[in-house]
Amino acid sequence: MRFLLLIMLASVLAACHTPPVKPPVKPVTPTQPEEITAVYKQTQWSALPNWPGEQLNNTWSSWLNSCKRLATRPVWKDICAEAVMLGQQDETSIKAFFEKHFSPWQITTNTGTDTGLVTGYYEPLLKGSLTPKVGSVPFYAVPDNLLILDLAKQYTDLKGKRLRGRLEGTRTVIPYWSRQEIAEGKMGNSAKVLAWADDAVEAFFMEVQGSGRIQLEDGSLLRLGYADQNGYPYKSIGKWLIEQGELTPDKASMQSIQAWAKANPQRLQEMLNANPSVVFFRVLSGTDGPIGALNVPLTDEASAAVDPKFVPLGSPIYLATTRPNDNQAMNRLIQAQDTGGAIAGPIRVDYFWGFGAKAGELAGRMKQKGQVWLLWPKALPAPEVRK
Repeated sequence: MRFLLLIMLASVLAACHTPPVKPPVKPVTPTQPEEITAVYKQTQWSALPNWPGEQLNNTWSSWLNSCKRLATRPVWKDICAEAVMLGQQDETSIKAFFEKHFSPWQITTNTGTDTGLVTGYYEPLLKGSLTPKVGSVPFYAVPDNLLILDLAKQYTDLKGKRLRGRLEGTRTVIPYWSRQEIAEGKMGNSAKVLAWADDAVEAFFMEVQGSGRIQLEDGSLLRLGYADQNGYPYKSIGKWLIEQGELTPDKASMQSIQAWAKANPQRLQEMLNANPSVVFFRVLSGTDGPIGALNVPLTDEASAAVDPKFVPLGSPIYLATTRPNDNQAMNRLIQAQDTGGAIAGPIRVDYFWGFGAKAGELAGRMKQKGQVWLLWPKALPAPEVRK
């Protein structure tokens, strides 16, 4: 009987036994995508496709323009002094000059990519006037109430960035008005109108290009160049049309956007408002090309906009890509003389085609793959990503 009771007690205890608690599984922390940055690989001149490329006379003129800004910097001083002393050169001498003073470094990425996007831009010619007409749109000068804040000394993560805004009341700084708000008249008389463009879409594209010429009603030309912007990041209206299902990625171009706008005038402002960024202009003098971020005139088919974080402004670069209309190989020694809101990334080039309709046709269709080599002075340490 006692034995039977022990068996029953053991059964009860076994039924009451709590299994060991398993340790909680730690949640998997999602990893942040790796930031794309540049990796510079020194190479030989023979690795550059068809070195030294085409259009070398334009390249030399563009390089002499860069030297107007670089000549005050210690390492560039002697290189530029020799270039200026040589004056205009033939193609053999130009090739020898760059091989003497520079080493080619191919720009790749930390993800192993060696190709990037190459687009084009140009200086447009628009029809317009100095007084408003039905359907015309304004080009504004920098508004009187636009504030520019440089907080990099206090906040190091803002180095190289300037914030833009306006005062609300006497002490509060808030974002400046967006494109939609400016179109609604909220900016009031804070900015002078420099000119009026007959076509809203062409005016928008002139903002994207950063400069242009206005043919006035008396036949004279007014040149406008970039002065500032309202502080909003650039948003592509081509991408907006793709997201709306109005265009397919392979058909998105300046020409297709213009055609869509003509077919859908009731949605024109909605499309333009998709890009909240507005460029403010200044009147330019002279007949040289538009002024780039290096503060020198751009040269047709020999200047480009780059991301200065990865390609220092003023540096020569070698571009291997294809032409937009026929996909024939295009290899060019060009100068990094400009920047742009949409030009971001290690292997990202916006190629300057020049002035007028033909240049605009090529620029509007250019969306090519390309490789880039930074030509870096031999006297300098290896290139680095700018912090």
